[in-house]
Amino acid sequence: MQISSSKSRMGIVDSLRGFSLAGIVIVHMVENYAGGPVPEEAMAIANQGVLDLVINGFILLFLRGKFFALFSFLFGLSFFIMMDSADQRQEDFKGTFFWRLCLLLGIGYLHHLFYRGDILTVYALLGMFLIPFYRIRSSWILLVSGLLFLGIPRFLIFMCGGGEGIFIENAIDPNSAINTSYFNTIKSGSILDVFRSNAISGHIMKAEFQMGIFGRGYLTFGFFLLGLWFGRLKFFRKYLEFRKETRNALWIGLASLVIFIGLSGFFFVQLGPEPDFNTWWAMFGLTALDLANLAMTLIILAGFVLLYKSPKFERQLNRFAPYGRMALTNYVVQSIIGTLIFYGWGLGLLGTVRNTYAFLMALGIIIVQVLISTWWLRKHYYGPLEWIWRSLTHFHFYPMKRS
Repeated sequence: MQISSSKSRMGIVDSLRGFSLAGIVIVHMVENYAGGPVPEEAMAIANQGVLDLVINGFILLFLRGKFFALFSFLFGLSFFIMMDSADQRQEDFKGTFFWRLCLLLGIGYLHHLFYRGDILTVYALLGMFLIPFYRIRSSWILLVSGLLFLGIPRFLIFMCGGGEGIFIENAIDPNSAINTSYFNTIKSGSILDVFRSNAISGHIMKAEFQMGIFGRGYLTFGFFLLGLWFGRLKFFRKYLEFRKETRNALWIGLASLVIFIGLSGFFFVQLGPEPDFNTWWAMFGLTALDLANLAMTLIILAGFVLLYKSPKFERQLNRFAPYGRMALTNYVVQSIIGTLIFYGWGLGLLGTVRNTYAFLMALGIIIVQVLISTWWLRKHYYGPLEWIWRSLTHFHFYPMKRS
């Protein structure tokens, strides 16, 4: 998440990371930080008017899944930057990076106690498999990422299990006993009730979501590999030289989006009025939907880079840079604020807030965190969690306050 040295920072990467984080908090706030399927009608109040439906559609098309993809892409990019920087210093960074991931796993576990939609533990575990890819040829990296995005792991899982859960049954059924029980816990339970639920069963549910037929985990790793590959291209250090390629990527993304949305619609129509996801049609539909999300992610990435090339837009987008430099701190704080607003141990507003108001609250959180991050980094070198992570990684307490 954080590049290893302030001297090697690239403004466009920090800005893109902050921009991605903004998209993530919008999605989570509109989802009421539920962290999984919710019982039918539990969120009926969220869609009371046309504007609520428009916001929901906007998030579905442009934000949900896309900004986590960007975040994952940037994790792979940061991995390359840290490893490459160590290579230039003739240092072996593999062991240090592994230890860094162990620390991230600990931070993620604590974060997961509040919010089981935590991604830090997933990044920490998958990041360990990223280490061997640093020395692998780029062609193999692209091949592996391509196979992941084409849904090969999903097809293998379905072929072996026939759509049955790997770790838990009925994980995606919003009305299943396990999902109903968890919804009641976060809606009415104490903070200790939430912690107890998330401490063990929350990780089992997360493992099912990451490794089952919906397979967020292998897609995340695919984006890690793409970030690594872009790092090798030195794309963000030389983005001004990639104007033609960036525009081509934008058009390719637009064409691909139309094609894969059409394909996903075709496949899902085959399921009939009472869809059964334990079919090959569903597997093909889910993969087409993943490819449509990949196309939209490419559109957002290319569009951001093209705008950043303009001095006018660069100044505006750079407002996200401090937000991105403190991504770990801001991400964790977002979850604490969100769960405080919606969960029973806080204000208890789960399922009672319209999408419009949740969206506006998300914008408020973004604005406040951007302002605080900008102020904080004028006086400090790192965000609080970034400083702890960096200091423990290197067993050295770095100076925090600027002189």
